[in-house]
Amino acid sequence: MDFISGEIIGIDKPLGWTSFDAVKRLRGAIQRRLHVKKFKVGHAGTLDPLATGVLIICTGRATRRIEELQNGDKEYVATIRLGATTPSFDLETKIDKEYSWAHVTRKMVEEVLPRFTGKIMQVPPVFSAVKVDGKRAYNLARKGKEVELKAKPLEIKEMELLSCDFPEVTLRIVCSKGTYIRAIARDLGEALGSGAHLIGLRRTRVGMIPVSSCMSMEEALERISTAELTFPEDYRLPAEN
Repeated sequence: MDFISGEIIGIDKPLGWTSFDAVKRLRGAIQRRLHVKKFKVGHAGTLDPLATGVLIICTGRATRRIEELQNGDKEYVATIRLGATTPSFDLETKIDKEYSWAHVTRKMVEEVLPRFTGKIMQVPPVFSAVKVDGKRAYNLARKGKEVELKAKPLEIKEMELLSCDFPEVTLRIVCSKGTYIRAIARDLGEALGSGAHLIGLRRTRVGMIPVSSCMSMEEALERISTAELTFPEDYRLPAEN
């Protein structure tokens, strides 16, 4: 592996890990392998701690490709629960309101989904990394401050109903960069008159990289520690102590 010239590593991010957790762990493993104290590692597209799936990690000079990679379409499988809402639109916060969902049918769900496909405007969740006056919205929201975010343009290229096991609905979604699946859960609940929040999310593809080609964190760490190393001609190994 040539970490200096740059490697692009697809990770199947575990539940509960932040994207930064994954980067930090892999960066540490690479630093130990190269015997350096600093090394450039980044990710191409944040994945929430409560989500699993494709997280693209770039090393060395490949970090220059982060913007290109994160601009690729994303595919998700999302499980949404009707009948209740949370301030974060997912399981990060507790249920704040409950609603009846008994009136909702599969046909109703199928009929409202086209509203959310194509080029649309979406208001990001207040529990998000969007900046408001230089501060992250989620930091303001967690302090109980009111946050007003503006709708942003994005594109939902595909939305497929995979199952209806009421009060849970599972969707496959292909979307552009910047889409909040939690916001889709919010908007779907409003459209159905039942309220809703996201209870499960798996990113199954980023650009041309499917989750089936990704490594677990354990596999990636093992590969870093055992793979044969190669170096660009202009790289000098640090002197041995």
